[in-house]
Amino acid sequence: MRTALLLSLIVLSPGLFGQATFDIEGHRGCRGLRPENTIAAFINAVKLGVNTLEMDMQISKDGKIVISHDAFMGSNICSAPDGKPVTQADEEKLKIYTLTYDEIKKYDCGSRGNAKFPDQQKMSTIKPLLSDVIDTVEKYIAEHHLPPVRYNIETKSTPAGDDINHPKPAVFAKMVYDLIKQKGVINKCIIQSFDPRTLQEIRKIDPNITTALLVENIKGLKANLALLGFNPTIYSPNYMLVNKKLVKECHRMKIQVLPWTVNDEKKMIELKQMGVDGLISDYPDREIKVLR
Repeated sequence: MRTALLLSLIVLSPGLFGQATFDIEGHRGCRGLRPENTIAAFINAVKLGVNTLEMDMQISKDGKIVISHDAFMGSNICSAPDGKPVTQADEEKLKIYTLTYDEIKKYDCGSRGNAKFPDQQKMSTIKPLLSDVIDTVEKYIAEHHLPPVRYNIETKSTPAGDDINHPKPAVFAKMVYDLIKQKGVINKCIIQSFDPRTLQEIRKIDPNITTALLVENIKGLKANLALLGFNPTIYSPNYMLVNKKLVKECHRMKIQVLPWTVNDEKKMIELKQMGVDGLISDYPDREIKVLR
């Protein structure tokens, strides 16, 4: 018990830029090992020993925060209630924003596996609610006396998708903030997004909340920060955009650097040697093996 408590203090106590240890994050839980963005993936990542669970948020027709990368029931991984695979033609009419959660949870998004991840264990599983993920993870950690983990939760939004695939940024941000406040995990949460608008809105609600700007463009640090309008806690670019100069400049501005999504072990080591503050990977077991 004392060991677990000590580990929890090490993981979450403030150090360089608020993060005491190298942040090992499981992408969509641990997509390389378990069905993505599912409770099974998150619990497995906790068992492996990640610092942070990375996940994506969509909003259902009845206003529930659903953990899903895609804005629809994906033809690559999901099966309909009758057991037949969802087709690409089905996706447009199976948008999460147009379905109630009672409808969403009838779809199995794990039994088929994922062709891109042959080591992923196939299992019958659903897209969970954020509230259920938090409750389940917190209960598991408490029961097994494990160190706490953080939740890196992404608002999946674009200007073109407003009121079509998701609510407008101010509404989306408030829904997320209200839930994590209700669950008492604000200090364990990172709000990340490619869409600067939701980060701007969440910051209006709580200027002290941890934010991460996701980046996949080649505009550069200065342009992306100008678009955001403030310095986020974390700058999170595609790992191929990271070099020593970027890391040094971010650290000069007291911004952490957290690349995504790194699955190659040699690249993990190379990036850590550049000075990044953590890595997001589909294979957190690989991260733990080579970086701890």
